[in-house]
This record gives sequence, structure tokens and C-alpha cells, in this order.
Amino acid sequence: MKPVVIEVTSDFICPWCWIGHRQLRQAIEKANAKTVPKIRYVPYELNPSMPAEGMNRRIYRSTKFGSWARSMAMDADVTIAGQRAGVVFHYDKVEMTPNTRLAHRLMYFAQLQDESEKTDALFDSIFVAYFSEGRDIGKPDVLIELAEAVGFDEKLARSFLEGGQGNSEVVKSELMAQEGGVRSVPNISIGDYRVVGAQPVDVLADLLHEAATESAV
Repeated sequence: MKPVVIEVTSDFICPWCWIGHRQLRQAIEKANAKTVPKIRYVPYELNPSMPAEGMNRRIYRSTKFGSWARSMAMDADVTIAGQRAGVVFHYDKVEMTPNTRLAHRLMYFAQLQDESEKTDALFDSIFVAYFSEGRDIGKPDVLIELAEAVGFDEKLARSFLEGGQGNSEVVKSELMAQEGGVRSVPNISIGDYRVVGAQPVDVLADLLHEAATESAV
């Protein structure tokens, strides 16, 4: 039986992307397929023109959503949703809205190593660093530390990021995602099925069953 291929298109400043990914992992456990699905992470920058150094989050969110009060109300709602999914948001610690290009390039590096468990762990750890710990995931040192913590070679990761590798590939992947109809994230493809938004665990588990059944034919 061929493994079901899952494509997760997301951005690291998207809280629903973290919730959606955690619910996907729970769905994979619930589906209990004979063959473990293969996950491919696809970049999608929500703020491609964000300055490399990022931007003060309060200023950014107040401008984007009209007021800081509205931004805080949205943060409260997503924090509750996160608790239900098993992820923790500490928005009081988040001071910056980062440029996420480096984080996506690091994920490209990770996937080149063909170490799926480490790659999955890195993906989750970037969200934890940003939303739970308030760390600036736009800084290479932060990202390299995260990569090393899950088992990737620190020198290789640093050389990759500092050398500018993976930049054109990230841009190409984003363009391909847009051409394929992706307009918002999280966007998850499970086999031939596609869902948008942080879907419930049961919905994702059912899709995994359907995709696994079709792959066995």
C-alpha cells in the first residue's frame, strides 16, 4: 500500500495553521492507518513584503485590523480554540510580527534531509517558539537553535540559511500553490481531497480513511 500524501500549506504567523496541524496529527493517530502518511510542508507567506527585521506586532495588527482592541479580541478567541486543540498561545509574550521567509527556507532544508520525524518536530517547534514563547522566528539564530534541538546538524542548517539557499525554491513553491488555487491558509490536501481552515479531527480522520482506501485499490 502506498502512503497517503498530505500537503500542508501554511505560514508560521497563522495561529489557525498551528491548530490545523495539531488536529491533523491527532487525526493521523485516530485513523491508525497501516501505512504512515507522508507529509509535505508547502510555504505560503501571508506577508511577503514584511521587512526582514519584522514589525512591532501591536502596530502591525492595529493597522491591519483597525484597532488593537479588535486584535486582542481575535487573540482571545484563537487562544480558546488552541486550548481545545492542545496548543498554548501566550500573546502577551509576542512583541514582533516576523518575516517568515527564513523559517520557510529552514523547512525546505529540513525536507531535503528526508528526516520526516525531525521535520514534523521542527515545524511544530517553530510555532511553539513564536506563539508560546514569544521568540522572534525571523532571526536565524533562533531558527538554527530550533533545528539543532530536534536533531538537525547545526552547521549545515546555519550554512544553508546564511548562504541564501532555498530562497528561490520557497518563492517557486508559493507561486505554484497560488496557481493551484490556494488563497488562504491552512490549506491541507489529503490524497485527492483538499480542505481549507483548521478542520475538526473527525473530518480529517475520515478523509485519511477515504484516501487510504483509494490508494489501496
